[in-house]
Amino acid sequence: MKHRCAHRKLGRTGEHRRATLRNLAASLFTRERITTTLAKAKELRPYAERLITRARQDTVHARRLVAGELRDRSLVKHLFDDVAPRFAERNGGYTRIIRLMPRRGDAAEMAIIELVSRKEEATPSKSSE
Repeated sequence: MKHRCAHRKLGRTGEHRRATLRNLAASLFTRERITTTLAKAKELRPYAERLITRARQDTVHARRLVAGELRDRSLVKHLFDDVAPRFAERNGGYTRIIRLMPRRGDAAEMAIIELVSRKEEATPSKSSE
């Protein structure tokens, strides 16, 4: 039975799993869109959303808690100064998971996880033709 088994193990030890989530979260916050397996994306979502919720407070205590998780000062600054203010009016649901085709090598289910309000890429605007 799978009672009270809250999280996916991802085939890793606890320390390795935490390190994987930290690295995935760091990549998500810097790139704002990453491609990974569906299981990792589903595990990353609540982890990243908790960090964004904490970053919305913008207090010294919140910065120290997030810095303890991410362990990169420049990334913590980016999260508090750039990412979190975009979600000031939003109550949760900061990320989106989009399923992709299976991976070619081992048919693992793949997904894109991205921040909902990403910075728009430079798209050529159509002028009057």
